[in-house]
Amino acid sequence: MTKILWQQGELIEVTIADLSDTGDGVGRYDQRVVFVPDTVPGDRVLVRLLHVKPQYAHGHIQQLLTPSPHRVRPSCIVADKCGGCQWQHIDYEFQLASKRNQVVQALERIGGFVAPPVDPVIVATSTLDYRNKATYPLSKSATGQVQAGYYQKASHQLVNLNQCPVQDSRLNPLLAQVKQDIQTRGWQIYDERRHQGQIRHLSLRIGRRTGEILLTLVVKDGNLSGIEQQAQEWLKRYPQLVGVSLNRNSDRTNAIFGNETSCVAGVPYLKEKFAGLEFQIRPETFFQVYTETAEALLQIIQSELNLQGHEVLVDAYCGIGTLTLPLAKQARQITGLELQSTAVEQAILNAQHNKIQNVTFQVGAVEKVLPNLGIIPEVVLLDPPRKGCDRAVIETLRQLKPSRIVYVSCKVATLARDLKLLSQDGLYTITRVQPADFFPQTAHVEAAAFLVLSHL
Repeated sequence: MTKILWQQGELIEVTIADLSDTGDGVGRYDQRVVFVPDTVPGDRVLVRLLHVKPQYAHGHIQQLLTPSPHRVRPSCIVADKCGGCQWQHIDYEFQLASKRNQVVQALERIGGFVAPPVDPVIVATSTLDYRNKATYPLSKSATGQVQAGYYQKASHQLVNLNQCPVQDSRLNPLLAQVKQDIQTRGWQIYDERRHQGQIRHLSLRIGRRTGEILLTLVVKDGNLSGIEQQAQEWLKRYPQLVGVSLNRNSDRTNAIFGNETSCVAGVPYLKEKFAGLEFQIRPETFFQVYTETAEALLQIIQSELNLQGHEVLVDAYCGIGTLTLPLAKQARQITGLELQSTAVEQAILNAQHNKIQNVTFQVGAVEKVLPNLGIIPEVVLLDPPRKGCDRAVIETLRQLKPSRIVYVSCKVATLARDLKLLSQDGLYTITRVQPADFFPQTAHVEAAAFLVLSHL
């Protein structure tokens, strides 16, 4: 029998046993780990090894030998190529179980928690047609046609799309036609290798409850001949379109949006209803892509806190006040902290628009502002970016000792790390962790952890 060598290009048979936090299938071969995209636990696959290390390797499916009972036919014809989704080939119940397991594993392995109290994942009302925002990089095909889509998995090759099943279907009619309009206008597509050309991204955003749409072109410096006329044509053609904007990003960067956005036609924001309030959302505003699941998670936070109207709260990383304002209706006073000044401007406007007066907002890094607030909050809400909280934030909270902390996270590894620090020496106890499915068909999972101050 020929011994299979553990090297690039070799073919091996593997049974997939698990899913990684990046969405790849995980199998074992000869005491080594193999990561294989587009697989499902239970699949028996023939895998070609690609990137090989002594104890693990990445590979791709050469042949599906025996399919898993959890394998389904994807809804999208380019699901096996497009990097926008990782899990369209996995049945939804198994997706939910895998996401809960992802949270449990992170809390146990990284956080060191034993049997953490993780609830079943909040189920998405729809696994397709849910994204309220889609931002597409643009490129030119070999024949010179304008393309928009997502990058192929593990590559920088664009998969051209005319529709996307996970985005709000009301955005689909704009995608193909706007590409054609860009082509007709002769606007140059940005080439990141040469740092030349103009249009970098096409961004579409919709208010799920209002139907209002924003169209934004991310450009290198904004020199688009005839953009005002084209913007008016778009507004006339699409009745739900309320604004067309240009965002300027002249940097050599992977960041999509630059710091300057200007409205070309219509208004610079859309209106959206959330938690009984009306929010103004601009093109570059952070707002959860799954409106309905975000609202369901907020309802659980409200229920768990059970505010009685006398509490003082701090909402760190508050953004435009998405969580601050609904909670303010149930508290005595709430202070929102946010690094981005434009987000704070929107938060103040949203508070005024909704006639909410018991809120204040401060611009600055949470690690610098929180220690100098001059108040001792009873509840602190944390909703940091993927990198989690700065260590100084954790230290400040351990000194302030608020009675309760709610930590909302989009990356469970940093959530587990920070919860471990907060709980050190038994200072805080985790009473509940509630995962939520903000991103069906992907490996991403959101989670809210509830902590109470221990009586030491």
